[in-house]
Amino acid sequence: MSIRIPAEWEPHEATWIGWPHNKSDWPGKFAPISWVYCEIARYISRSEKVRIIVEDKNHEAKARKVLKAVDANLDNIEFYKLKTNRGWMRDLGPAFVKDETGNISAVSFRFNGWAKYDNYKKDEKLPGFISEKFSLEEVIAEHKGRHVVLEGGSIDCNGNGTLLTTEECLMDDKVQVRNPGFTKKDYEEVFKKYLGITNTIWLGKGIAGDDTHGHVDDLCRFVNKDTVILVEESRHGGTDDLNYKILKENKERLQNAKLEDGSKLNEVYLPMPQPVIFKGKRLPASYANFYISNTAVLVPTFNDPNDRIALGILSELITDRPVIGIHCVDLVWGLGTIHCLTHEQPL
Repeated sequence: MSIRIPAEWEPHEATWIGWPHNKSDWPGKFAPISWVYCEIARYISRSEKVRIIVEDKNHEAKARKVLKAVDANLDNIEFYKLKTNRGWMRDLGPAFVKDETGNISAVSFRFNGWAKYDNYKKDEKLPGFISEKFSLEEVIAEHKGRHVVLEGGSIDCNGNGTLLTTEECLMDDKVQVRNPGFTKKDYEEVFKKYLGITNTIWLGKGIAGDDTHGHVDDLCRFVNKDTVILVEESRHGGTDDLNYKILKENKERLQNAKLEDGSKLNEVYLPMPQPVIFKGKRLPASYANFYISNTAVLVPTFNDPNDRIALGILSELITDRPVIGIHCVDLVWGLGTIHCLTHEQPL
C-alpha cells in the first residue's frame, strides 16, 4: 500500500512542542523563553491540540501558569511526561505518514544530537513514546542494516511526492556526519520507502550560523504543492555577507528544479533580516523558519525592517489563514526558532 508524508498546511490533529527546560540552550537568556513558547502555543491552541512534553508535574505546573496568563486555550492543551535532553520537536519526533486509506503510522528515524552533541539519549525515545501513547504503528527506518539518522528540519515536503533537502546536512562526510557512507541514491531510496517521496531536490548549503549544518527549514520551504520560498541576501553586507554566495548558488539550483510530475517549480524569494549577533556569535535568524498551523502561519521576526516585507510576501502566498509575526530575537539564541520547536501530527 502506498504512503505519503502530508504537507504541513494539511489538517493537523495536533502540534507537539517540548516545554523548555535546558538552560544551556539559551545561556543567560532562559527567562524570556517560556513566554515566546506561550505565544506560539496560544495561537496554535485556537484550532488544534497542543501536545506538550514536560519533565514532571512541577514542570507542567510552571507551563500551565504562564499559558493561563496569556489566555491560551487550556482545553486544547495536553501534557505528556517524558524526560528529554532538549526538546526540539521537529528533529526528535517521528515522521507521520498516511496510507491510501488515511491510516497514520509513525516513522522512527534515529536522532543522534545532530551528529554534534553527546547528550541526546533521552531524546531518542520520543518516536516510540508517541507511537505507544496513540497506538500508532511504529516503523523503524532502516537502510543497509542501519537505523537511519534523519531530522525533521533537514527535509521539507509538498505532500505530493517532492522533498527538499541540502547536501551540506546529509552528504558532508567530514562535519556532523549523519549516515557515514550514504550516497544520494541511498537517501532517495529511504525517502521513497518510508515517506513516499518520488522526487528529491538537492540544494547546497544552509545559512550561516546554523548549528545543524544545513537544515533546509531555515533556507527553503514549500508554501503550496508547486511553490517554494527561498531566502536571499540582497542587502546588508552585499557580496561580502556570509550568506550571499550560499543563497545565490541555491537560487541557481532551484531554477533548474522540477516537481514530481516534471513541471517547473515556482520560486518566490524572502529577504533575510540583518545578521543577528549575540555574544559575538552569528545566529541562524531566518524568516523561512515559519510554522503553518491549522488556522495561522507563525513567522519569526527580529526587530528588523524586513520583518514586514517577509510577512507581506508570505501573506500573499498563503491566503487561507492569517500570517502572524512572533518576536524571536531571544528564541534564536537557542539556534532555532518556530519551525524547529514544533512538529505537526496530521489528522
